[in-house]
Amino acid sequence: MMDTRITFPLRSLIFMIVQRKSILFGLACSMRTVLICFGIYQDKTMVVKYTDIDYHVFTDASRLVTQGVSPYGRATYRYTPLLAWILTPNIYLTPAFGKLLFITCDIISGCLMYGMLQRRGLGSEAACHYCALWLLNPLPMGVSTRGNAEAMLSILVLTTLDFLERGHVACAAAFYGLSVHMKIYPVTYALPIALFLQARQPPRTAAPRSTLVKVLEMFLSRDLILFAVVSGGVFSGLTLLFYYRYGWEFLQETYLYHLTRRDIRHNFSAYFYMLYLTAESSWGPLLGLIAFLPQLFLLLLTSLAFYSDLAFCCFLNTAIFVSFNKVCTSQYFLWYLSLLPLVLPRLTLSLKEGLGMLALWFAGQVIWLAPAYYLEFEGYDTFALIWLASLLFLFINTLVLVKMITHYKPEDTTQQEKLD
Repeated sequence: MMDTRITFPLRSLIFMIVQRKSILFGLACSMRTVLICFGIYQDKTMVVKYTDIDYHVFTDASRLVTQGVSPYGRATYRYTPLLAWILTPNIYLTPAFGKLLFITCDIISGCLMYGMLQRRGLGSEAACHYCALWLLNPLPMGVSTRGNAEAMLSILVLTTLDFLERGHVACAAAFYGLSVHMKIYPVTYALPIALFLQARQPPRTAAPRSTLVKVLEMFLSRDLILFAVVSGGVFSGLTLLFYYRYGWEFLQETYLYHLTRRDIRHNFSAYFYMLYLTAESSWGPLLGLIAFLPQLFLLLLTSLAFYSDLAFCCFLNTAIFVSFNKVCTSQYFLWYLSLLPLVLPRLTLSLKEGLGMLALWFAGQVIWLAPAYYLEFEGYDTFALIWLASLLFLFINTLVLVKMITHYKPEDTTQQEKLD
């Protein structure tokens, strides 16, 4: 009896630590399943529907491809046909298949985060705490269970980073090529990935080499060439396949539309009001292209400065891309929130500072939502107020990013402090 009392607390502690991951992931899965079930009930019984309109667009496009016609016959479907093909079980099995797939991607993303955090030296309990920021976050849960496909991009990006960190360049390249095909924004990772792979090239041998070989070795490594060939091959292969099947319409709706898009509806972007006022002007298209310049400049700076920590660099690039984009909606926030758990362990922020920035970020959205509500539901002309709120939100996002950069701690510094 005495031995049991002595060993019981230790055994309980070990059991709790071992099971913590199972509890976290089980809870995350259960919460998402409950939301899907509630969404089905709400869609059937309430005036305000739970399912996002995009999910109906996906399903209609999938129905079209099962009939042997183009998914672009569905108005506003501006995604790769691959997504419509993936969601064909919505037609053959159950309309909820896509939502179940998206929440599965959410959970797998959490698993990838957990493994990457452990490889960075975190224990199981600490890794679970950071993963909970994604798994128990109401925003990813809501987006996935309402039928948005952003979770599929999260898993592709995280898998790419995971393979790169483990040195599996070809596998990383395949997933990267697929991610860019699915959604254009991961192209912002191209430069930091190239710099990361180039910096990892092995020391050159002293064997005699021609001048051309020396020049190529200076700018290209074996891993970089492999990554470019595989990722380019996957992207080009899928593009040619769907171009052959659906023609120019595929290129226009999947890629070109997003480059020239000028969404004049109110959104978080600071550019929306300018685009709204110049919608009928001949200057409109040119202004839309000029809006890319701040993004390009900032992406170049962060890529050159932080490529050695790919997760942090990709987080910054994604946040910059979203914050300074011509169109910015709440589901875009998932693009960088999925990388946040990998970033936080290398920031020297106190809990108070972190919660303060989080509160400020949410406050910016609330301030924007107030005039947006009166415009959308009450019919008041609040465009100018929404624009001012968008400028404030951009300022808040910039402030948060600057704060994170100033408190960033490189990996070698982190490891040295652990040794000390």
